[in-house]
Amino acid sequence: MSTFRSIKIQRMLLVFVTLFLVTSRIQLCYGQDEEENEEDVPETPPGQDNCNGIFLTYNFNGREKEYPRLKNATAQAWAFKAVASILNAGTEELKAWRMFVGFHHKEILVSATGATIVDGSDFPAAVGNGTTFVGNPMVDLKTAVDTAGDINQISVQIEITGTQFGVKPPETPMPKDLKLVNDGWKCPGAKRKGTYMHVCCKKDPKFKAPKVKSTKFAPRRWGDLSITYDVLQAFSNNYMAQVTLDNISPIGGFDHWNLTWEWQYGEFINDMRGAFTSRKDSASCVYGAAGKYYKDFDFSNVMNCEKRPYISDMPLEKANDTKLGKLPSCCRNGSLLPSVMDPSKARSMFQMTVYKLPPYDNRTALTPPMKWQIKGVLGSNYKCGAPIRVDPTEFPDASGLLSKTTALATWQVVCNMTKPEKKKARCCVSFSAYYNESVIPCNTCACGCPDTDKCNPDAKPMLLPSESLLVPFENRTVKAKAWAKLKKFPIPKKLPCPDNCGVSINWHINSDYSSGWTARVTLFNWEEFPFEDWFAAVKMDKAYAGYENVYSFNGTKLTNVAKTIFFHGLKDMNYLVAETNGSDPKNDPRVPGKQQSVISFTKKKTPGINIQAGDGFPTRVYFNGEECALPKSFPIKDSAHKSPISFLLVLFVTIITFMMIR
Repeated sequence: MSTFRSIKIQRMLLVFVTLFLVTSRIQLCYGQDEEENEEDVPETPPGQDNCNGIFLTYNFNGREKEYPRLKNATAQAWAFKAVASILNAGTEELKAWRMFVGFHHKEILVSATGATIVDGSDFPAAVGNGTTFVGNPMVDLKTAVDTAGDINQISVQIEITGTQFGVKPPETPMPKDLKLVNDGWKCPGAKRKGTYMHVCCKKDPKFKAPKVKSTKFAPRRWGDLSITYDVLQAFSNNYMAQVTLDNISPIGGFDHWNLTWEWQYGEFINDMRGAFTSRKDSASCVYGAAGKYYKDFDFSNVMNCEKRPYISDMPLEKANDTKLGKLPSCCRNGSLLPSVMDPSKARSMFQMTVYKLPPYDNRTALTPPMKWQIKGVLGSNYKCGAPIRVDPTEFPDASGLLSKTTALATWQVVCNMTKPEKKKARCCVSFSAYYNESVIPCNTCACGCPDTDKCNPDAKPMLLPSESLLVPFENRTVKAKAWAKLKKFPIPKKLPCPDNCGVSINWHINSDYSSGWTARVTLFNWEEFPFEDWFAAVKMDKAYAGYENVYSFNGTKLTNVAKTIFFHGLKDMNYLVAETNGSDPKNDPRVPGKQQSVISFTKKKTPGINIQAGDGFPTRVYFNGEECALPKSFPIKDSAHKSPISFLLVLFVTIITFMMIR
């Protein structure tokens, strides 16, 4: 009996010990889970909790030395990674956010997730002077109040990969600045600690926003060129879009515009009216994701399957084609003019049917293409921003009734003119004057220098006699040397390279008298194609107020561009012909297309103007929207060349003196 009791006690003790160990193990595991959860909670970035506005951060995650390995630290390339973030920590929704990162170490960005560069540049992109990011695909940042603190709707992280130069370890290549560049926001200097920097931007109380109608989406913006992307019809796997180009700049425009963008999710263009793609390619669809999804689809008639299509305007003869044209503002061979010249030609339009792929194959999954770019044969260099969702465009009802229809969805792309880089212009200017026999020609390599083996791209251009402006550069060498010998100018051993510009403009001071003065402007077309509906503009810093008339062109003083005069051809004289052969092609040089006019100015409204000191020369010149390269100097009064007014005065005094002596 005692033995049985002993065994029973042992079993009970074993049960108690087992329960104790299990309980202890459960408590131990529970404690470990609690510690792990605490570790999983991310720490709040320094400064974020105290920000009542838009909180920006930049965190440098490290770098590695790239090939080639160089001893020169300033030339060594480093691959770096960083993360930038933007958080709406305020109480107001931020629409179309724009974040500037002040890179300044010759950075080249290779990728940036969650955002795109504001000007639509492709990667790799040089951003050594800083760059502005915009959201892609998340353009707007909602508030924590409206989203119950959903971090995915109130913030964006940008994972950056790129290359930078010239910072030797242990120094850290951090940006110079970090700020929000949306209108109405003010940012103090960013605070930096080690590899981390942050700033809290707040609403500027002094900013007075223009009065605009309250809209659900971002308000429409102004720029030199506005592109509207309207979705007119939507189906489960495709939609119809209308693209409208509006030229807003009074001095910008295009002849033969070419538009391109980048599809985001495998879309392709099935058909198009009012424009066409430069390449009709179905292979990318057949052998790509589209071919796998649309297995029974006939791709032989598809307009374009490229990720980056290149689109051009239809020629004029297709305007009434029921299949390819028949759209308002289409089919003008890519001509886009300033409204001051012809309002009816300041807009271009085309329509297309776009097919989509999963997971965007439903009626409401609508996304515009990104990375928009536009160029012309000769026209301004434009930088285009990212598409911003705006209120749907309204159209007059097709029935003619007094009602309006709206697009299903609308995005706006704003493009602005940029100044051409040095030696990358596409037109140039020469200066001359009655008081100096030499012409100051276009700058050396003004429009680039593809071949410098036989010429000096850095030499100053040689002064020329006026008649040499009428011959191509390759025929000027003999004249330039002869003129230099006559005038005792130095002749360099290696002659300067040509300007290589397709269009040149000569501005000549024609006369200068007590109450006014005149100039003569001459346009030269050295290209093999003509310019229809040409236009030009000149900025006259000191003489604008005195402008009176231009005699062989149409002329207008612009009120919305500072001190600028706009010119274009008269009716039936708006055609600048191409370069042609001389009368004897074997012996005579080719002859440029040419148009010329005299311009008169009064001195009544410009007291103190000194024409012979350079006040009569323009400070900026544009041709067909392209800013032309100007000479680095202007003619000065030649001591051997007397002013015609001074000569008359001397002659008058001489005659009076002679009569008095008699």
